Formats: sequence, C-alpha cells, structure tokens
Amino acid sequence: MRAAVLRTFREDLSIEAVPDPDCEEDGVVLRTLACGICRSDWHGWSGHHPRVKPGQIPGHEYCGEVVAAGPRSGWDLGAQVIAPFILACGDCASCRAGVSNTCPDQRLPGFVEPGAFAEYIAVPHAHNLTRLPQGMSPVLAAGLGCRVTTAFHALTDRAALAPGEWLAVHGTGGIGLATLILGRALGARVAVVDVVPQKLAHARALGAELALDAREGDVAQAIRDATSGGAHVSVEALGIAQTTNASLHCLRPLGRHVQVGMPSGPHARMEIDMSAVYQKNLALFGTRGMPSHKYPSLLGMIEAGLVDFSPMIGREVALSQAGAELALFDGPMAPGVAVISDFQG
Repeated sequence: MRAAVLRTFREDLSIEAVPDPDCEEDGVVLRTLACGICRSDWHGWSGHHPRVKPGQIPGHEYCGEVVAAGPRSGWDLGAQVIAPFILACGDCASCRAGVSNTCPDQRLPGFVEPGAFAEYIAVPHAHNLTRLPQGMSPVLAAGLGCRVTTAFHALTDRAALAPGEWLAVHGTGGIGLATLILGRALGARVAVVDVVPQKLAHARALGAELALDAREGDVAQAIRDATSGGAHVSVEALGIAQTTNASLHCLRPLGRHVQVGMPSGPHARMEIDMSAVYQKNLALFGTRGMPSHKYPSLLGMIEAGLVDFSPMIGREVALSQAGAELALFDGPMAPGVAVISDFQG
C-alpha cells in the first residue's frame, strides 16, 4: 500500500510502498477514507513526542471502510466507521469504570504503531469504533477522532461547562475551534485568544463574543474586565507556558482550567503561577481523548443539528502534501484544519 513515512524528524515525509497491514482477532483493517492532520502529528514529526520514532506512519484522526474483520471484531465488511485515537482494551479497571481514555493497555496507531497517513490501517480493539452516521462526510468525520472528541470530553466531563458561563479558549487551531463551536452549542459565552487576525475573524463569525489578539496587551485582564470578574472555564489549546498562565490568570475565583494542549518537548515542563491557583481557589484539569462510549452523545448532537463542525475544515489535501502541512505548524496558520482525502495524489 501507499503510505507517508517519517524517516527523519522535521523533514518531508517519504511516500513509500509498504506492506498491507494484518488484521488482529479483535480488530479490523480499514481502507482509509480521510485522515486529519493534527498538531499532535506535528509533535511527532518535530521529534518532541516521546513515543514517535523514525519509521513511523503518522495519522490518528481517521475514518475508513472495513475491508477485513477479525472473528472477535463485531464488524462486517463494508461498514464505514470512525475511530477514536485511543483504542482501549475494554477489560481493565479503567475501561470497566467508564474512563477508557485512561486505559493502561491502550493502543495508539499513528504514534506507536502504523497510522492512517496510508491507504489502509489496522485497528485493534475494534469495539472502540463507531459507525459513520448517514449523511456525514468522511472528511468531517476524520476530525472527530481527536480534536472534537477531546474538546467534548473537556467541556462536558472535566470542566462540566454550564449554560450561561463564560468560556475562554486560548488558541484557535483545530481543537480550539472545536472548543469554541461546542461551547456555543452548550450555551456558553465564549472568548477566544490568538495571534492570527484571520483566525480571530473566523472565531467571531462562529459566535465568539470576544476575540482578542495576544500581541495587543494583557488578554487575561481584558477577559476579566469583559466578563465581570473572569471566565468560569478556560481551555488552554496550545501546550505552552505563556497561554497556560494566561488561562489561569483570566479565570474568576473558583474557575476551572482545562489543559487540552499537549505539553511536549521543551514545553513538557513549565513555570506555572501556582499562586494564582492558590489565591483564587482554582481547579486544574488535565484531559486527553474521550471514552468511546460517549460517541453516541456527541454524534446525537450533530445529527440533531445542535452543532455544526463543518467550519473546522479548512482544506482537503493529498497524501503527498502531508509533510508540507506538518511543517506549517511551525508558525501562525490560516483558519481551519487540513484533512487528507486523496491517498493516490
């Protein structure tokens, strides 16, 4: 099959012919219909992700068609499915407790084993998969596996965002956009922070009441002033110290900070203003992924027309363009996310 392979950190991906994947007993093999290009892929491409090594096929936000099914997979050939990026075992204490995104035996295509920057992908633990809703495009569905699911779990579970509360979003890349869109759908008032004017304009068009340029002063103070005391919930969506501290500083007393951005490489350890946490009685939450059993709730909102994620999709690209797209994460980017939809180009 054709695949984009990471051979050298921070260099273009190598388009190669590699062996087709094998199907495990509890898994499936998918013909990849679409795969998102995510900042987490960039962490691996940059050499900042501790699990990603040269030789890796990236890609963890994917939608595909079942072309092979193991005897314990529970899926039929031809089914079109969406995959979460965390493939939990289903048997451990975490999985039985309903927090499968913390499964200690999770499988991670795209990071530890071959991912979906390829024509086919092997998916073990296929009980994690969810059927593609009728009428949903594979390109849109590909964005649900990481950015949207992580944002959904962050807001509905970790932060328990309530209607009428102020939500601050620091960074309006893919996961920041998903957080904005979901926050609005859940009845929150949303403030966003970025440094790219086009992204701020895009956020305003999607319903952000405040769209602040971080280069133009103290955004935390601006949020506190505009919200009569500070945001109730603040989501950090980049994984760096500057935005993490801005997130803490923009909160009102008893506010909730959610760390959605992945701190990696030189940002894995940060200097954080813990005095603000102490003085304001703040709650800090980490979040990563979403338990797969929550897919029906998320997809139900989409199918009912309560939320529309199509504005997240910025462009469709060919497999051969994936490396160039990863390099774009080095600097300010245009609004929207890139999705691979052509695996021959």
